[in-house]
Amino acid sequence: MTPTNLLSAPTQATDVAAKIAVLRSLFVGHSLDAYLIPSADEHLNEYLPEVKQRRKWASGFTGSSGDFLVGHTQAWVFVDSRYYEQAGLEVDTDLIQVSKVGLDDHKTLEEVVEELGREANKAGQSFRLGYDPFTLSINQFRDFHKKVESWGVVLVPIALNLVDQVRSQNPWANEILPAYADSPLFALSDEQTGEAIAQKLIRTREKLEKANAQILPLTKLDQIAWLFNLRGWDVSYNPVFIAYAIVTAEQAFLFTNEHRIEPALQQQLAHHLTLLPYADYVPTLRSLLTPNSRVLIDSKHTTMGTYQILQATPGQSRCKITETANPVEEMKARKNAIEIAQMQQANLKASRAKTRTMKWLFDQLEAGNRLTEADVAAAIEGFYQEEVGFQGLSFNTIAGSGSNSSIVHYGTPNPAKVLQSGELLLLDSGAQYAAGTTDDTRTFAIGTPTSEQIDRYTEVLKAHINCAMQQFPKGTTGAQLDGITRSSLWHEGLDYGHGTGHGVGAFLNVHEGPNGISKRVSQTLEPGMINSIEPGFYQPGWGGIRIENLYAIQQVPKQEKDGSNEATTPWYCFESLTYIPFDNRLIDLTRLSDRQRQWLENYYRAIVEKLTPTLSPTDADWLKQTCTL
Repeated sequence: MTPTNLLSAPTQATDVAAKIAVLRSLFVGHSLDAYLIPSADEHLNEYLPEVKQRRKWASGFTGSSGDFLVGHTQAWVFVDSRYYEQAGLEVDTDLIQVSKVGLDDHKTLEEVVEELGREANKAGQSFRLGYDPFTLSINQFRDFHKKVESWGVVLVPIALNLVDQVRSQNPWANEILPAYADSPLFALSDEQTGEAIAQKLIRTREKLEKANAQILPLTKLDQIAWLFNLRGWDVSYNPVFIAYAIVTAEQAFLFTNEHRIEPALQQQLAHHLTLLPYADYVPTLRSLLTPNSRVLIDSKHTTMGTYQILQATPGQSRCKITETANPVEEMKARKNAIEIAQMQQANLKASRAKTRTMKWLFDQLEAGNRLTEADVAAAIEGFYQEEVGFQGLSFNTIAGSGSNSSIVHYGTPNPAKVLQSGELLLLDSGAQYAAGTTDDTRTFAIGTPTSEQIDRYTEVLKAHINCAMQQFPKGTTGAQLDGITRSSLWHEGLDYGHGTGHGVGAFLNVHEGPNGISKRVSQTLEPGMINSIEPGFYQPGWGGIRIENLYAIQQVPKQEKDGSNEATTPWYCFESLTYIPFDNRLIDLTRLSDRQRQWLENYYRAIVEKLTPTLSPTDADWLKQTCTL
């Protein structure tokens, strides 16, 4: 968000100061020294319903990731490199210190809490840090607790979120908020999903039995939506709905607001599950637990709130807990043939819309027309809407020009920011279609590009191609491919602060796990997974470059792979789902290797083949010319 879209600085500062003051007043009742406000909600969502955007509401920082710590006299927002610039624009540093994690002179959350704990220890006291256990995953809690417990830090679970308590008081109690968990649910057909609910439950129970478990609580919304072939719009950009679920060896339960489900759909679901109110999740889970119960928990995707329920079964011994990867997460990630075909259709629609936007942009600039970032964002959404099956955007369009293009998650295109000659425009956008989810990024030169822009862009393109054409054996992890992608950039002394790619859902979340391509991803890449490849380069004040396509992972046909291990070791490769030209003015072809040049020529040939049959003659001619090197 840019300064022009914020409240005026004095008004915003006054409001945030008042919120923090009331929050601190609640410390007394719980004997707290500080309170932690993570960016996630009870379902560990990346994108949150407005009523659950607690960190944003309390601090003013709108990024999708970052924690807010409030002490008695100080407060901190902790952000990674994606949000260094954005946090500086949005946070009032007279009230809140921005800690840019990763920079030498900036502390992490754990380091700040340890420092506060040491100070309390010196005074002979413990440091009590409050938190909402339903907003931290088990892994997050454990990692954090392990780092700070030696300094006498006591983590205090608070049943009723303190930000919610502040928000319920005047003057904020008068705020009008959108309804929560109120969007109508709708079912996807078996023809669209490729697998019926009954079969998904059978596979889930088979995996439960293999793990020697009987009960599987589900708190992640995309897992629940996928398992029951249901969708909703409770969360912006994500076709999911607020719910919990529990799968046992004999039963399945879905906990959500029942009134928004039509009777016919309720009857359809009744064949597979018991539908209960959202508030019944905790008492139902407790009722299923006995000392002999064996519960499967994924510590990455389950909240501490659920875990504490399992640990504190009233009046009886604890149930037995098996911690392993959630089987639904794995099944969801490996798309079946129908899901892949649906995603191919959706991304071809998005590619056509983005390509038409590219031509529109170049035509407008050539005609000398004045364009703003907001104009570009509106244009791409308009072209998306013209495609059949459009459901909405898959995230807030990033259309950043000039210095704004270096803000990695710049999410509010500015109607006052005019595209200027000599700048770069970074356009990262995606759409939700009934067939699937899309996400792609192109960077364009406004006017004649400089030699430095060409140099940086060409290096980013080379990194993208190196990953896209890489074949790899079964067992290869996202971390390994991340290093391969960065290698050529590193030779030039360049790098980027985000991951190389993320998993994408099938008409679900634009970011999904467990697969990805980054330094921290140990998950192996398997056929059926869909992943982005999106290297970049960002320099504050100068601008940014990102080139992103979506790819489906598939097995390399045997005749294409030589080697002595061919018979025993499967080899995989990336098949592009995205077909959009690059800005050729920014490519120095002489710096591409023969293999990189061949990849580019093959890619351009595929773009022409796939898009021209459905474009107007004028657009088709333009595309053919654009795809001629």
